[in-house]
Amino acid sequence: MLPRKFIYIYLCGTVAAFVWIFINFATWCTDNGDEIDLEKKKVQIFQQKYESQKNDIEVLRRQLDELKVELRRAETRLSQRDNDLSSLPKIYLITPTHTRPEQKADLTRLSYTLRHVPNIHWIVIEDSPSKTVLVKKFLAGCKLSYTHLNVATPENYKLKESDPNWLKPRGVLQRNAGIDWIQKQPQTKGVVYFADDDNTYDLQVFEEMRFTVKVSVWPVGLVGYLWYESPVIKNGKVSGWYTYWKPNRKFAMDMAGFAVNLRLFKENPSAVFHMKAGRGNLESDLLTQLGVTMDDLEPKASGCTKVLVWHTRTEKSSLKNEDKMLKLYGYNSDKTIEV
Repeated sequence: MLPRKFIYIYLCGTVAAFVWIFINFATWCTDNGDEIDLEKKKVQIFQQKYESQKNDIEVLRRQLDELKVELRRAETRLSQRDNDLSSLPKIYLITPTHTRPEQKADLTRLSYTLRHVPNIHWIVIEDSPSKTVLVKKFLAGCKLSYTHLNVATPENYKLKESDPNWLKPRGVLQRNAGIDWIQKQPQTKGVVYFADDDNTYDLQVFEEMRFTVKVSVWPVGLVGYLWYESPVIKNGKVSGWYTYWKPNRKFAMDMAGFAVNLRLFKENPSAVFHMKAGRGNLESDLLTQLGVTMDDLEPKASGCTKVLVWHTRTEKSSLKNEDKMLKLYGYNSDKTIEV
């Protein structure tokens, strides 16, 4: 038998434990109730976020549907625009070019202008007995519709290093090769323009020439040792020429200052540039062969009051340090790097 003292202690401890449980029971219930309320609030917040994001998703879906409709409309407009652009009269751009250190730079600059001109075909003719690798590669990557031709100028007609630019006609056989290519094509509608590779062109000049009936004309800047040369306009017609050198020429204008309707070349298949036309008479000689008169000329560029093309010339690069590099260091520029 356990002593009464232990029994008494056991009973007292048990009673005390029950009392302590009774006293803290309410607190436990309250704590559990707070946790439950907190969880309920979390659930409510998640439900609110879900509903909000569900609404956002619905709004985004509607916006996506609207954007899809706009995209279809834009594609339709673009298709219509492409059709409209393809129906524009084509511009045939004839560009003679020759090998020189600045050739690729000049062609690159011109090609970037032409990329912005719709419905254009670029005819590039090299003054060379064969097509060079440089021009072949360049044209292959120029992202333009093009034709690549070549014809060499006879040595007795080539300028020497010390000759002035005006001494002998340049690009004559190359332009003729471009004309010959055009004559062999079945197309009878379009516009022909002679564009040197070192000139500078405002995009507007191409739109001015696009609907040429016979021959359209406009001023050319920085030519003839003047700020510009230009047709003289009187009562909306060409009455003469603003130029210092031989203003009495029949068509006293620069090669960059006119464009010809393709039909005139088709009607006059023998019309070409002549080596012996004489200084400053290449343009007059060609237009005369095409049967053009002063009354046929169509003034463009706001009645020939705006300059949209400049007869710029790329400065010849001095490479004198190449020989100095070789003598001083035993090497110079790597010829395998295309410039």
